[in-house]
Amino acid sequence: MAELKTPTLPAAMEPAKPAASPTAKMSGRQKAAVLLVSLGPERASQLFGHLRDDEIEALTLEMAKLRSVDFDTTEAVLGEAMEMTAAMNFIGAGGFEYARDVLEKSLGATKAAEIMGRLSAVIEARPFEFLRRTPPEQIVAFLRNEAPQTMALVIANLHTQLSAEVLAQLPPDAQAEVALRIATMNETSPDVIKEVEAVMRQKLANVISQEYSAAGGVDSLVDILNRADRGTERNVLDKLAEADADLAEEIRMMLFVFEDIVKLDDRSVQVLLKEVDQKDLALALRGVSEEVRDKVVANMSQRAAEMLLEEIEYQPPQLRRVVEEAQGRIVAKVRALEEAEAIVIGRGDGDDELVA
Repeated sequence: MAELKTPTLPAAMEPAKPAASPTAKMSGRQKAAVLLVSLGPERASQLFGHLRDDEIEALTLEMAKLRSVDFDTTEAVLGEAMEMTAAMNFIGAGGFEYARDVLEKSLGATKAAEIMGRLSAVIEARPFEFLRRTPPEQIVAFLRNEAPQTMALVIANLHTQLSAEVLAQLPPDAQAEVALRIATMNETSPDVIKEVEAVMRQKLANVISQEYSAAGGVDSLVDILNRADRGTERNVLDKLAEADADLAEEIRMMLFVFEDIVKLDDRSVQVLLKEVDQKDLALALRGVSEEVRDKVVANMSQRAAEMLLEEIEYQPPQLRRVVEEAQGRIVAKVRALEEAEAIVIGRGDGDDELVA
C-alpha cells in the first residue's frame, strides 16, 4: 500500500505562541452563535436549514445575547472551526490515529491533543457512534431479529458508508422495507434513541467476540441468480423492479461482469464486437487476464486484432475508474444484446443445450 503523505495544514493552523484562547471559557453553543454571526445572515440561514427547530431556537437566543464580539474572539472561533474541519478530513483520509499523527507533526502534541479532544466529544455525541468500527456483518447479525422500524433507526444514524454496507447485507425483502421506513422517518425522540442505543450496546457486547459471515444481501442474490435459469432470473428482476427499480438495476448489472466474456460462445463475442466502441474495448482490456484478452482477440480479424493490441500498448496509464467505466459500457451492450435475443449467456447447471 502506498504511504499516505502528510497533508500540509492551512496557514491559519500553523503553530502559534502559547496564549490563553479567547474561546477558553465559551460554551459550544456560544461559539456556534459567534460563527453564525460572522458568516452573515444569508449563510447563517442556509445552515439553519440543516438544524432542528429546538436547535435553531437555542442558537437564535444565544445570538441575541451577543452585543459585540471582538476580532480576536471571532478569529479564534473561526480557527477552531477550521481545525475541526481539517481534522475530520484527516480522519476520512486515514482514520482517527492518522489524524492525530498529522496534527502532532504539524502543530505539536499539545495542540493536537486539544483538537482531537474537542473532536472526540463531538463524535461521541452522535447517535450509535459506538458502532463506527463494528464490521457491517456484526451489525446485521444483531439487527436481524429487530423490527424494521428499529433497523431503520439504527441504519439511518450510522455514517453513510457503513449504512450502505449494512443495508446491502440485509435480505432483499428487508432492504426495501427498511429503505422505505428510512425515507419516511420523521424526527425521533432523543429518549427513544437512547433506549435503542442501550439495547444495541448490550447486543454488541454479546456478539463482538464471535465471527459472523455475511448472509443475504445483493451479493447473495446475484450468486443465486447467476445459477438460475433465465426465466427465474427475469421473473425475480421484474418483481423486484416493481418494489425497488434502483436495486433491481444494480443486481442486473452485477449478473454479468466484464470478465464473463470468456463464458460467451464465439458467435456471441463476434456479435458483441460489432456493437462496441473500439476505444472502450482498448480501455476495458487493460489489466484483465490473458484469457479474457485472448477470447476477444481470437474473434477478430488479424488486422483488427493487431490494431487493438497496438492501441493498448501505446495507451498512457489510465485511472481504474476510467477502465471500469469502459467495461461497464460493454457489459451494458451484452445485457442489451441478450434482451434482444441476439446473443446467449450461458447460465444454470449447463444442462440446457442449444439445438439447431
